[in-house]
Amino acid sequence: MDEKYTVKTSKMLSRILRHDPGSVGVSLDAAGWVEVDALLAALARHGRPLGRAQLDHVVATNNKRRFAYSEDGRSIRASQGHTVEVDLGLPAVTPPDVLFHGTAERSLRYILAEGLRPMSRQDVHLSADTGTAVTVGSRHGRPVVLEVDAAAMARAGYEFRVSANGVWLTDAVPVQYLRRTS
Repeated sequence: MDEKYTVKTSKMLSRILRHDPGSVGVSLDAAGWVEVDALLAALARHGRPLGRAQLDHVVATNNKRRFAYSEDGRSIRASQGHTVEVDLGLPAVTPPDVLFHGTAERSLRYILAEGLRPMSRQDVHLSADTGTAVTVGSRHGRPVVLEVDAAAMARAGYEFRVSANGVWLTDAVPVQYLRRTS
């Protein structure tokens, strides 16, 4: 499987497993899981055939580790980023003192006025390092990295969770916990 096809397939799976499972006629359970066999059959019915070995390759090689298999390997879900309602069942955890959020410079004015909100997603996504935040921010223009005082947020009662691929999740980040680093 070549890199271009792998990326294209990963993006298709992200759209289906995060945003629009009905586009291929599957449903996610309450925790975001869909049976692998049902997904592969639905993809084939919609002219997008994908074999289990190809799916395994996409899951294993995705640099963002966007997907996870259930313990028995029979189901798959997106690790985070859903716009459809799911409960990933992630426990609350103590965050590191500082987390980071990468965004495009054009969004900075709104963020510094209103804080970070999940927008169409279920959670605000935060990174544990500035490098990842820069990469995330670069997707939509000139990147800006914001430092999040996660320790102060946790002391104030805000809850944090971490997804299977290391993305930190929280409901919102009020302005007083943000500081521009770049």
